[in-house]
Amino acid sequence: MLKIWRWYERCLAVHPLKTQVISSGLIWGIGDLAAQVVTRATAAKKKYIFHSVSIDCPTDCFHLLAAVGEDFIKFHSLTSVDDDDRDLQINWRRVLTTSLYGMAFVGPIGHFWYEGLDRFLLNRLQYTPKSIRFVLTKVALDEIIFGPVDLLLFFTYMGFALGKNVAQVKEELKRDFFPALIVEGGTWPVVQLINFRFVPVKYQLLYVNLFCLLDSCFLSWLEQQQDAAWKQWFRSLFFSEKSKRRGG
Repeated sequence: MLKIWRWYERCLAVHPLKTQVISSGLIWGIGDLAAQVVTRATAAKKKYIFHSVSIDCPTDCFHLLAAVGEDFIKFHSLTSVDDDDRDLQINWRRVLTTSLYGMAFVGPIGHFWYEGLDRFLLNRLQYTPKSIRFVLTKVALDEIIFGPVDLLLFFTYMGFALGKNVAQVKEELKRDFFPALIVEGGTWPVVQLINFRFVPVKYQLLYVNLFCLLDSCFLSWLEQQQDAAWKQWFRSLFFSEKSKRRGG
C-alpha cells in the first residue's frame, strides 16, 4: 500500500488533473459495479413461489409461470427460468457509462472546484485558514452549489447515455433527485467538515473520491430502485408542500 501511495503522490505532483480524472473514473466505475452486485444480491434474497400452468398452443412449448412475491406478480416464459438467470449478470455498459461520468465531470470539475474554493475564501474573502468560519463556509458552498449540480448532471447524463428520451429523463429526475438530495444532504456535510478541516487541499479530492465509491454505489442503487414506495413518499412530501404554497 505504501508503494501505491507513493506512486499516486508522484502522479499527482507531475500530472494533477490527469491523475484526478483517471482515479475518479475508476472509482465511479467500481462504485456502480458494487451497486449492481448489491442490488442483485438483495433481489435474490426475496422468496418466490412458482406455479406452473400449461397452456395449449400449436407448438405446445410454453408454460405460464406466476412468480408471486410479497407484493408483486411476474410472468415468465419457461425458457427464461434457467441456471443463467440465477447467475450474476453485470451490465458492463452501465459500468462504463458511470465510469465516463467520473472521468468527464467528477475528476476535472472536482479538481478545479476544491482548489478554486480554497483560493476564493483565502484571497477574496480573506478568511483565516482552518478557522470555523472558513470550514463552515466551505461546507455550505459545497452543499448549496456543487452537491445539487452533481446530482442533476448525474441523473441527466445517465438517462440520456442509457438511451432514454427527454420525457423519461424528466420523470426520473422527479423520481430520484429529491430523495437523493435529502439523503446526501444528511451525510456529506459531515464528510466535508472533516475534509475541509483536516485534509490538505491537494488531497481533498482524493478524500472525496474515497467516499464517492460509496456515493456512486448509492446513486447507482437509487437509480435502479425505480419507483420504490419510499421514493414515492419523498416525492409526495415535496410536491404536496409545493402545491400548498401555490394554493396559499
